[in-house]
Amino acid sequence: MITQNYWLLFLSAFVTPVAAADRPPVSQPRATSGDTAVEPAWEERITVTVGHEGGDINGTGHIALQAAVDYVAGKGGGTVRILPGIYRLRNAVYLQSGIRLIGSGADTILIKEPSVMTPLSLDSDWYDQEITLTDATGFKVGDGICLRSKDAKTGVETILKRTLVARTGNRFKLNKALRENIWQLNGATVSTLFPILSGEFVEEATIKDLTLDGNREHNAHLDGNHAGCIFLQDCNRITIRGVTAKNYNGDGISWQICHDVLVENCVSENNEGLGLHPGSGSQRPVIRNNQLKGNGIGLFFCWGVKYGLAEGNQIVGNRVGISIGHRDTDNLITGNTIIGSEAQGVLFRPERGPSFAGHRNRIERNILRDNGPEDGPAIEIQGGTRSIQIVGNEIIETRGAAP
Repeated sequence: MITQNYWLLFLSAFVTPVAAADRPPVSQPRATSGDTAVEPAWEERITVTVGHEGGDINGTGHIALQAAVDYVAGKGGGTVRILPGIYRLRNAVYLQSGIRLIGSGADTILIKEPSVMTPLSLDSDWYDQEITLTDATGFKVGDGICLRSKDAKTGVETILKRTLVARTGNRFKLNKALRENIWQLNGATVSTLFPILSGEFVEEATIKDLTLDGNREHNAHLDGNHAGCIFLQDCNRITIRGVTAKNYNGDGISWQICHDVLVENCVSENNEGLGLHPGSGSQRPVIRNNQLKGNGIGLFFCWGVKYGLAEGNQIVGNRVGISIGHRDTDNLITGNTIIGSEAQGVLFRPERGPSFAGHRNRIERNILRDNGPEDGPAIEIQGGTRSIQIVGNEIIETRGAAP
């Protein structure tokens, strides 16, 4: 009997691979069923407007916005244009591939509603798709939620994001199963916490000319590994341009394991966590001409961020200006202005030693002014970090001598 592997090897002996260079170029692309690699440059695609009134879809919250995104995605992609106004969200707006989400800059504001939190009154096991709340005041069907618990023995925290989709009293069904144990003995709670805009496994999407307000004073904290004004996970080729992300009790803009992300001409300010957070494993980010003001850290390279460019950014009044660490290698940081960081202007984190540090990064032609405390450096390289090039930077101190 011929095995499947043997049969494939037998066939491969008669097949000569064709390299891309050997093929004629596509000079007259057409829309062909199933061909997603080559697409004509259409002059016009579907556009759906959302507004308080006068839009194709009218509404003032996440339901109207999500309906527009889902409709356009279902037609193969296009533009959702959000008309001027304030939109109050009780759940994230989830992006889809091929969507351009466009507003009117400062006149289009998406704001997160205040969060509420309560303990669970019954345990839910990993296979369950429901939870029971101690106090359901402030919770509604359709809300985005965050479930949290911390293992009483190991201290390991579990954080899950879900949507409430059905209800009887204090008992709610979730949009998908837990797949983790959420137990009272581990202090299980539920909160109405979520990103304002989110995407998972999305490609070729644009977010442009929007103001996102996290309503920080009225929301509990949720870190940038799970949320932010914008939170992306496992996405490719995303453009974020002309967006203001502010006042989130967490990060401004966070993207995790996302490749070829462009963040340009944006403002990220007054976020408790990180202004911009190119997250674990993200390759080739381009971060250009942004303003990062009053955040915990202005620009935070997470784990394994490589071959990125940070250019022309204004990084002002953050606790740390730029932070680089765990295997963040081969990045270029050039032409930025970093002013008034409470600690370092640029920090290379110590991590767990040389094999974990951020090597082969180039710091070039930046202006660093009035960064750090009296005894602190503007640029600090810790923990066995190697092959760092610091070229043509200006380090300026205008605060005068320490008393």
